[in-house]
Amino acid sequence: MNTPRLDVIGLVVSDMAASLAFYRRLGLEIPVESDTAPHVEADLPGGMRIAWDTEEVIASFDPGWSRPQGGDRIGLAFRCDSPQDVDATYESLVSAGYRGHLKPWDAVWGQRYAVVLDPDGCGVSLFAQSEA
Repeated sequence: MNTPRLDVIGLVVSDMAASLAFYRRLGLEIPVESDTAPHVEADLPGGMRIAWDTEEVIASFDPGWSRPQGGDRIGLAFRCDSPQDVDATYESLVSAGYRGHLKPWDAVWGQRYAVVLDPDGCGVSLFAQSEA
């Protein structure tokens, strides 16, 4: 038996267009015509993929599914080129109307770090190695 390998990161979204607009702002290349699709995939560097499914798609094959309540179950983190890019990306997203969760700070583990919320309230981290 071969060992399974991680191939796709899947997100369940309540509003496809809103979610895709957010992730486009973070540099993912997603065609605009995907905004009305119930399932969307995009290639990531390194050969992985990210996929979005509407809540309706998930409920269509998993009738017992319900929208998660409470805190994040999975986190996505986007590496920025510099600490200044963390700050600029955070400010750009917040200025565009997305909710900031944790303003940029210098983390004890040696990174400039911030967290914004995607349209479904999932935390998306922005980070860069701190300049020594």
